[in-house]
This record gives sequence, C-alpha cells and structure tokens, in this order.
Amino acid sequence: MRRVIVALVLFGTTHAQTVPDSNAAKQQVLWQKLETSIAEVDSSLDGVMGVAIEDLVSGRKYLLHADDVFPQASSIKIAVLAELCRQAQQGKLKLTDVYTVKTSDLVADSPIMNGLTPGVTQLTLRDLATMVVAVSDNSAANVLIDRVGMENVNSLLDSLGLTHTRLRRKMMDLKAASEGRENISTPGEMMMLLESLYRGKVLNKQLAEDFFKVLSTKKMDSWISRDLPEDLKIANKPGSLEGVRNDSGVVFIENRPYIICVMTIYLRRERHGEEAISKISLDSYRMFDRLARSSEYGRVVSPSNSSK
Repeated sequence: MRRVIVALVLFGTTHAQTVPDSNAAKQQVLWQKLETSIAEVDSSLDGVMGVAIEDLVSGRKYLLHADDVFPQASSIKIAVLAELCRQAQQGKLKLTDVYTVKTSDLVADSPIMNGLTPGVTQLTLRDLATMVVAVSDNSAANVLIDRVGMENVNSLLDSLGLTHTRLRRKMMDLKAASEGRENISTPGEMMMLLESLYRGKVLNKQLAEDFFKVLSTKKMDSWISRDLPEDLKIANKPGSLEGVRNDSGVVFIENRPYIICVMTIYLRRERHGEEAISKISLDSYRMFDRLARSSEYGRVVSPSNSSK
C-alpha cells in the first residue's frame, strides 16, 4: 500500500509540473508566430526598423535591433512628462501650477498654443501635458522642458541606466538639429523607461496612474492604436520626422498589459513606416488578447462563450 501511495504522490507531482511546462511550450508557438510576422514586416519595409515588446505579466520580451539608436521626434516627450511628474512628487512643482501664454514661447506645429491669446490665456502644467500628448503641441512641450530643465530629464534617464536616451534640444530647434543634437533613444531603452514607470520605480502609485492617464489621452495620430479596439486604454506617444516614424507605449489589456516600441528610419515613404507600426501592433494585440482570455490549456474564454 505504501508503494501505491508514493507512486500516486509522484504521479501527481509530475502531472502538476507537466501542465505549466506544456502550456509554456504552447505559448512559445504564439511568440514564434509573432516573431515570424514581424520579420515579414521588417523584410518588406523600405527602411530600417527596431522593435521591443515586453509582456508585463511574464516578463518575456521580443527584441529586434533593440539596442540601435533612433531619432525620437515627439516620442521623447514621454521622458519630459515623466520628469514633470517626478518633480511634482518631489514637491518642486504642482501639476496645477499656472502658466500664462507668452509670444516668445510659440513655435511651429503647435495646434492649440498658436491659437491662444498671449498674455491672457492661462493653463496649468497638467493642461500643457495633455496638449503635448493629444496633439503633440511643440510649444507646450518646450514650456515644460523649460520648467523641469533639460538636464533634469537626462538625470532621470541616467538614474535608470538609460545612457542612450537623451533629450538634447527643444522642439523645432532646427539649428540644434542641424548640428547633430538630436533627441534619441533605442527601442530597448524606451521599453525600459515605460516598464520603470509602470512598475513604480519612478513615481508613486497616484502619480503613476495620473502619468498613464495623461499619456492615454486620445491622439490625432497614433499608429499603435490605429487598428485596435476604441475602448482599449493605450498610453503611448508617436513621433514623426522626415523619413522617421516611431510609436512607443503601454497597452492595458486586462490581465495582460504589455509594452510595445516600434521605431523606423530611412523610410522612402513615411506612410509605409506608419503601416508597419500598425501591423506589428495589431499582431501583438491579437496574441496578448488571446493570452489574457485563455485558460492554462489554451481555451479562449469570452463573456459570449463562457457558459458553453
């Protein structure tokens, strides 16, 4: 009888270990198919692409040219907003602090700020942050850079070990750009920045929630979210320059949030870069959505079929 009991215990232990191992092997197939899909997009793109994707539940990552440096365009504003919230946490400023619009602060590609009345219109710092995200308002971004200090943004990045992510100039500073002072990052480092913010390594819970709330403001152009469900929370910041299209953010699928950063340069046609980002985003979403709604055996359970 003792041998039978031992055998049953060993069988139970082996079975318990086999199910997770088998499940991991099955999920590996999904990751491999995503990798194949991204490789096809990369191969057909007339340009250069880098990708970093992280499952915030398992920690698993997919990386393609993730350590290569890319110009960030407006995606660098993620770092500016992070420093803004960090200084609010440190008590150096309040997000409700008021700024009065100045003519000297206005630059091109500022859809809202250029329509406001200098010397009269007043906005909070949080208002400016929302404008930075919603319409990528360059004047609003520059005001925030002046407020928090470019050197402090880079100090934050240094503290996180992000040595290839730099804020080197303000928005629309063509002289600085012509001198090679470009705002840069890598897919891997932008992923690490977003992960640090998500996991509370930079901000407390309240400010982290506010940061991602602002970053999830609906945008005029957003290639990560373009083909995804309208009601899905996506905290991202696209960026565009001639020959450059980027988008980095966190997609908050219930039970399976993930980070996705796609950067493209040397584009013959910018539209193809935008389409590449959207295709990779959609394929990633389809995988994570299934993982979020699946049992350990791979059955996808939705409200419409949960009773079947």
